[in-house]
This record gives sequence, C-alpha cells and structure tokens, in this order.
Amino acid sequence: MVGKKIVSLVLLVVLFTSCGEYQKALKSEDVAVKFEMATKLYDAGKYNDAIRLIEQIAPAYRGKPQAEKLFYMFSMSYYKTNQYYLAAYQFESFVSGYPKSEKVEESAYLGAKCFSKLSPVYSLDQTDTFKAIEKLQGFIDTYPNSTYIPEANKTLRELNDKLEKKVYENAKQYNTIMDYKSAMVALDNFVADYPGTPYKEDALFYKYDSAYQLAINSVSDKMVERLNIAKTAYGNLIKFKPETKYKKVADEMLARIETDLKNFTK
Repeated sequence: MVGKKIVSLVLLVVLFTSCGEYQKALKSEDVAVKFEMATKLYDAGKYNDAIRLIEQIAPAYRGKPQAEKLFYMFSMSYYKTNQYYLAAYQFESFVSGYPKSEKVEESAYLGAKCFSKLSPVYSLDQTDTFKAIEKLQGFIDTYPNSTYIPEANKTLRELNDKLEKKVYENAKQYNTIMDYKSAMVALDNFVADYPGTPYKEDALFYKYDSAYQLAINSVSDKMVERLNIAKTAYGNLIKFKPETKYKKVADEMLARIETDLKNFTK
C-alpha cells in the first residue's frame, strides 16, 4: 500500500510540474521555450497541447532550420487528434515546402489518407471520397515503390466500392419509389458501367422486377410488349445466375407473365 501511495504521489508531482511548465510556456514570449515544450508534449502524445503552442510560434519559425521539424509535428498532431481537414492542409503544405525531407513520402501519404478518413457513408455526399481517390492515386503515381502502396491500393478499392454501392442504391431507389421506367434505365446503366460488380445479381433482379411491375400495370395495348420485355429480363437474370437467391419469387413472377401472355394471344 505504501509503495502504491509513493508511486501515485510521484505521478501527481510530475503531472503538476508538467502542467506548470506548459502554462509557463504558453505565457512565455520566448519562442524557443515554446518550441522545446511543444516537442516534449508531442513526444509524450499530448497533441492538443502541442498544437496550442505550435500555433503560437509557427509564423516565427517559417524559413528557419527548425521549421521542418515543427511543421511535421504540427501536421502529425492534427492527424493524431482526428482533425483531418487541418491535417490534410498541413501535410500538403509540408510536402510542398520540404520536398527533400525524409518525412515527405510519409506526409504525402498521410495527407491523402486524411481525405479517406473524411469519406462518409455511401448514402451521403461523396465529395471527400472523390477527393481521397484523387489524392491517393496521385500518391501512387508519385511514389510507385513506396511501402505504403499496398495500404493505399486497399483504401482506394474500398473508396471505389463505396461509390459503386452508392450508384447501385440510387438506381435501385427508382424501383423502391415505383418509378419503374427510370429504374430499368438506371439499373441497365449500372450493369453496363460496372460489369464486374458484386451487385450485378441484385441489379438484374430489380431490373426484372421493375419490368414486371410496369408490364402487369400497363394499359392493354402496351401489355404484351412489356410482358415480353419482363420475360427477357428474367432470362438475363437466370443466365447470369441460374440458382439466384431470387429464383423462387422470380419464377412466380414468370408464371404470371406466361399466363398473361397466353390470355392476350388467344
């Protein structure tokens, strides 16, 4: 018990001393004192405190020998505290300002990665996703032999998959709101634009369902033509995946199509 109390007491002393030094550095007019304290805080993982000090002295250090280290810490501190817009800006500034730095490749990668961190779920606006793809591709083109390439490619695939899912869901949405003509066009375009998509089976089914719903709710003079279009859509689904997960319902729909076609051709 005594040992634990001593350790706790020592930690409290260190904590208060550290806080005191930090407050003194904040109030100090000496930029060297602030720089030294910012470095200590950065090394200790106290990134928000380091940011406050660096923000105070950044203008004074531009063009000086210590600036490279300072602005790298600045960029990383924003990154470590999940302030990705600010981190991206600082990393890009660092890459531009210190192209010969040993940290330039890492900074270029993390700057691009910031935008992938900002990329939202597929249903929201994807401006940051497009930006992330652009930045990651730029990094890959600039540093083709980088050790970050496998991770960059993986992130790039994930971002493209997100965009693909958004396009599919937008196309499918026309079916959900019963705008079947638009659904057929949008789903056709989706399959054409993404031939290897994992959503192809779903897209083909909802194209079929849209054609079916349009056909059975048509006026008489358009029904035969539309029933045949729906029948063709069924064939495309089964040709792509004979044992589709939608087979039971698809076959039931086909039976209705066949019955209606017989009634109209009597």
